[in-house]
Amino acid sequence: MPTQYKFIFFGSPLFARIVLEKLVKNNFLPLALVCNPDKPFGRKKIITSPETKKFILENNLENEIKIFQPEILDNDFILKLKNLNADFAIVCAYSKILPNEILNVFPKGILGIHPSLLPKYRGASPIQSVILAGEEKSGITIYLLDNKMDHGPILAQKETEIKNLNFEKVYLKLAQIGGDLISETIPLYFNNKIIPQKQDDNQATYTKKFKLEDGYVDLKDIKKAQENESKLAFEIYYKILALNPEPGVWTIKNNKRVKLLDAEIIDNKLIIKKIKIEGEKEKNTPKDFFN
Repeated sequence: MPTQYKFIFFGSPLFARIVLEKLVKNNFLPLALVCNPDKPFGRKKIITSPETKKFILENNLENEIKIFQPEILDNDFILKLKNLNADFAIVCAYSKILPNEILNVFPKGILGIHPSLLPKYRGASPIQSVILAGEEKSGITIYLLDNKMDHGPILAQKETEIKNLNFEKVYLKLAQIGGDLISETIPLYFNNKIIPQKQDDNQATYTKKFKLEDGYVDLKDIKKAQENESKLAFEIYYKILALNPEPGVWTIKNNKRVKLLDAEIIDNKLIIKKIKIEGEKEKNTPKDFFN
């Protein structure tokens, strides 16, 4: 039987879907899902629903969980939220900033799920940024939202090893941990068994959205990194782990863009394992390709 907790879940992509799946599996059913509108996807521009909405429809939960997909968080939408009489909300990978009017809707507040060990790596790209920095550990933070970005008091954290893992693997690992941790946190928080801990703003670091140019690697640097420029080798290696598949890591050779898809470090030297040359299929890197 579902638990008695009355909450609304905000989130759209795969990360949020994995967390929502865990909540439902643990009998925490939200009153409603708030996610992005359906959008055209791919070359054929097929109208596609967010992953969280897909989960609800695929599991025939639409009669139990209302689905809201607002373009803007206007007064009409806020009124719909109020009419649900939820005690709290959960925000996980929801792309819109919640205004104060929504923060004030929920008597028990809004629990945020952030894929870093706050106060480090606040902002838009914590997973990519922590990998790019060469960190060996990251984790999930459950915190109470306030009107500043990733700033509110911490309710729970869980650390995990991420050494030598690429973005996709860290993403999936943290989503699973996030689903488990929020399921553990809800009853503790509701029964006043957690004392929220203020974040130390002096320790805070911030992330940015990555653009295509952030993935560029100079061909000369690749050659140096293959020869035993260990610092440079690790910098490029972490970039390949962090920035694939988006925005991608690439160089220019013979006037063609070459995507750097996979790599490893052996004896402090960079070994690029897979590439994709512009106009060709992905392949293992030919011997001496970068020499």
